[in-house]
Order: sequence, then structure tokens, then C-alpha cells
Amino acid sequence: MLISIAFIILSGLLSGWLSKKIRLPSLFGMIISGIVIGPHILNVIDTSVLDIAPDLRKIALVIILLRAGLKLDLNDLKKVGRPAVLMCFLPACFEVGGMVLLAPIFLGVSHIDAAIMGAVVGAVSPAVIVPRMIKLIDEKRGTEHCIPQMILAGASVDDVFVIVLFTAFTGIAQGKSVSFSSFAEIPFSIFIGAVIGFLLGILLSFYFEKTHIRDTIKSATILSLTFILLYIEDHFPIPFAALIAVMFIGVGIKKIKAPLAVKLASKYDKMWSIAEVFLFVSIGAAVAVDSLKEVGVNAVLLLFAVLVFRMGGVLFCLLRTKLKLKEKFFCMIAYIPKATVQAAIGGLPLAMGLSCGNIVLAVSVIAILLTAPLGAFGIDMTYKKLL
Repeated sequence: MLISIAFIILSGLLSGWLSKKIRLPSLFGMIISGIVIGPHILNVIDTSVLDIAPDLRKIALVIILLRAGLKLDLNDLKKVGRPAVLMCFLPACFEVGGMVLLAPIFLGVSHIDAAIMGAVVGAVSPAVIVPRMIKLIDEKRGTEHCIPQMILAGASVDDVFVIVLFTAFTGIAQGKSVSFSSFAEIPFSIFIGAVIGFLLGILLSFYFEKTHIRDTIKSATILSLTFILLYIEDHFPIPFAALIAVMFIGVGIKKIKAPLAVKLASKYDKMWSIAEVFLFVSIGAAVAVDSLKEVGVNAVLLLFAVLVFRMGGVLFCLLRTKLKLKEKFFCMIAYIPKATVQAAIGGLPLAMGLSCGNIVLAVSVIAILLTAPLGAFGIDMTYKKLL
């Protein structure tokens, strides 16, 4: 296991550095290095590390969501209002709808298989988007209209919504009945997660004020509590969005103790520098290169087509706002990247024995390789001109 971890860190750091040298996002190099050292090419990562890779990715997600919450001001979200709410689900609906319309034409699949594919591909990647929006907040780019805050919040909730859709569509494909209540639980679970996280953040703020401990211990304590929240979501039948709760812990701390939020955010910034490597290298290692044989150019054309649907959904969310056209265009670019959710659930239809399993896996692989670097590059290269 130790030598595998060494391979992951060193190859990730080196490939990320090389990507930056040729003006590409570092995550592109990290994903490629994960593919190369992963089980489908060189196979130098021990299976014990691959077995815990999903948990490592979840830890990395927790770190970036905590960073996001600690820099997110509720007043900013209130200023945005309606568009912030719509961005949580409408672009994903547009993309899933586009997939249902076009996938049967491009790939010859059934409409329910296309819906499953749309649910897998429809989630944006907080791992790509959140760090970049935090950078924009720090640089005060687009903050006059709270653009990075809106995208940050929307991208975080988007994943919860899409995963519920995925569960519903795979249930239909397996012959299970799906009730209206399962969809009604989506806003409820998001609300409950936000309230629990916010209250926990407030309680921690007062606790840390009374108890004088180092900021490193405070950040470790918060991290441990987030793991408990994730465990509760996985093991108890409670409609509760743990990742939303994680982000709102940071929001609660910032609301009560803004100076503490700044100190904790700097700690998580340092953690992210190594968590980022594990996240994107493990995503690359999860990419099943062999599955690409199942589809060809049609899958690439399909993904570009449904991205147009997604961007149309983003534009629809921003109608009748004060944003300039170039700012709206930036929001459309920022909602392109996909990686984390696709790596997590792309192989599940195949594991469930669904007939569309191989095609869904292949399309999710292409989505990662195509949109993660494209979206990251688009954000990095345009934000100074568009915001």
C-alpha cells in the first residue's frame, strides 16, 4: 500500500506540474497519470488502495466543500435569489432531457437507458468547480453580482439532485416502482442537511470560543464530525444530504466567527494541495479504458450536444438578471466540468447487470476525459476577460 501511495503522490505532482507548463489545468495531468498507473494500463496501484479510493475521493470532496462553506456568505446567496435556486437543478434537467432525446438517435439505446446515462453524465464536478470559484471569491472577480457564490452553491446541490434521479431511473430499469415521494424528498433532504450543518457550525463556533485549542485541532475536529455525517447518511434511512451539511458547517462558522473561518480556511487550503492529487489520480485510475471500445465518435458528438442543452439550461436560469451577456457566458462555461460523480457511479449500471451498463460506463469515461479539462481550461482562460 505504501509504495502505491508514493506512486499516486509523485506521479500526480509531476503530471500536474507538466500540465501547467503546457498551459493546461493540473487536474488533466493528474487524471492521465491515474489512467496510466491504474489497473487498466501499468497496474502499479495495489488493490487495497483501489478499494479505499472511493473513500479517499469523498474525503477530498469534504475538504473542498468545507473550504467553500467557510468562504460563502449567506447574504451573497440572498442577493442572487431565484437564479441560485434554479442553478441547483435546472441545468441538469436540461441535460438529462437532451440525453433522452438524442442518445437513442446517436447510440441506439432505449429512452430509459438514455435517462440513466443522462443522470450519470448530468452532474457537474464540485472537485473542479469549487476550488476555482473560491479563487474568484478571493480575487473578488464577479463578486459584485455574486457569480462565483451562485455557481459554487449550485454545483454543490446539483450532485445531490442528479444522484436521486439516477437512483430513480435505475430502479425503473430494474422493474421497481418509483413514487412521487422519492422526488419530493430531494428538497427536503437538502433543507435538512443545510439546517443541520448550519446549526452544527454555530455550535462549533461557540465551543471553539470557550475552548482554547490550536486551529489544526479545530480543523481535525470538524473533519471528523463531517465523516460522522456521511456515515449517518449512508447507514440510516433519513432523507439527509450530508455533503450539503458539510458545506453549511463552514457557512455557520463564517456567520458567527468570520475571523475563525479565515484561519480554518487556510488550514483546509493546505490539506487540499495533497487531497487534490489523491482525488484526480484516483479518478483517472477508476477510468475503464477498455470500455471505450463500446462507443466511438458518436458518443463524443452526443456529449457535445447535451452540453449545449446544459448551457441552455444555465442561460434560462439567468434570464431577467442584472448579469451582462459575457458574465452569463462565463456561468455557462463554468457548468461544463464533470469528473467526481461520473467516477463514482459510472460503473454502477454495469454492476447492476443492466443492459446499458457498458455504454453508460464508456460515456461516463469520455465525459470525464473531455469535460473536466475542457471546463477547467475554459474557466481559467476566460474569467479575467469575462468577469
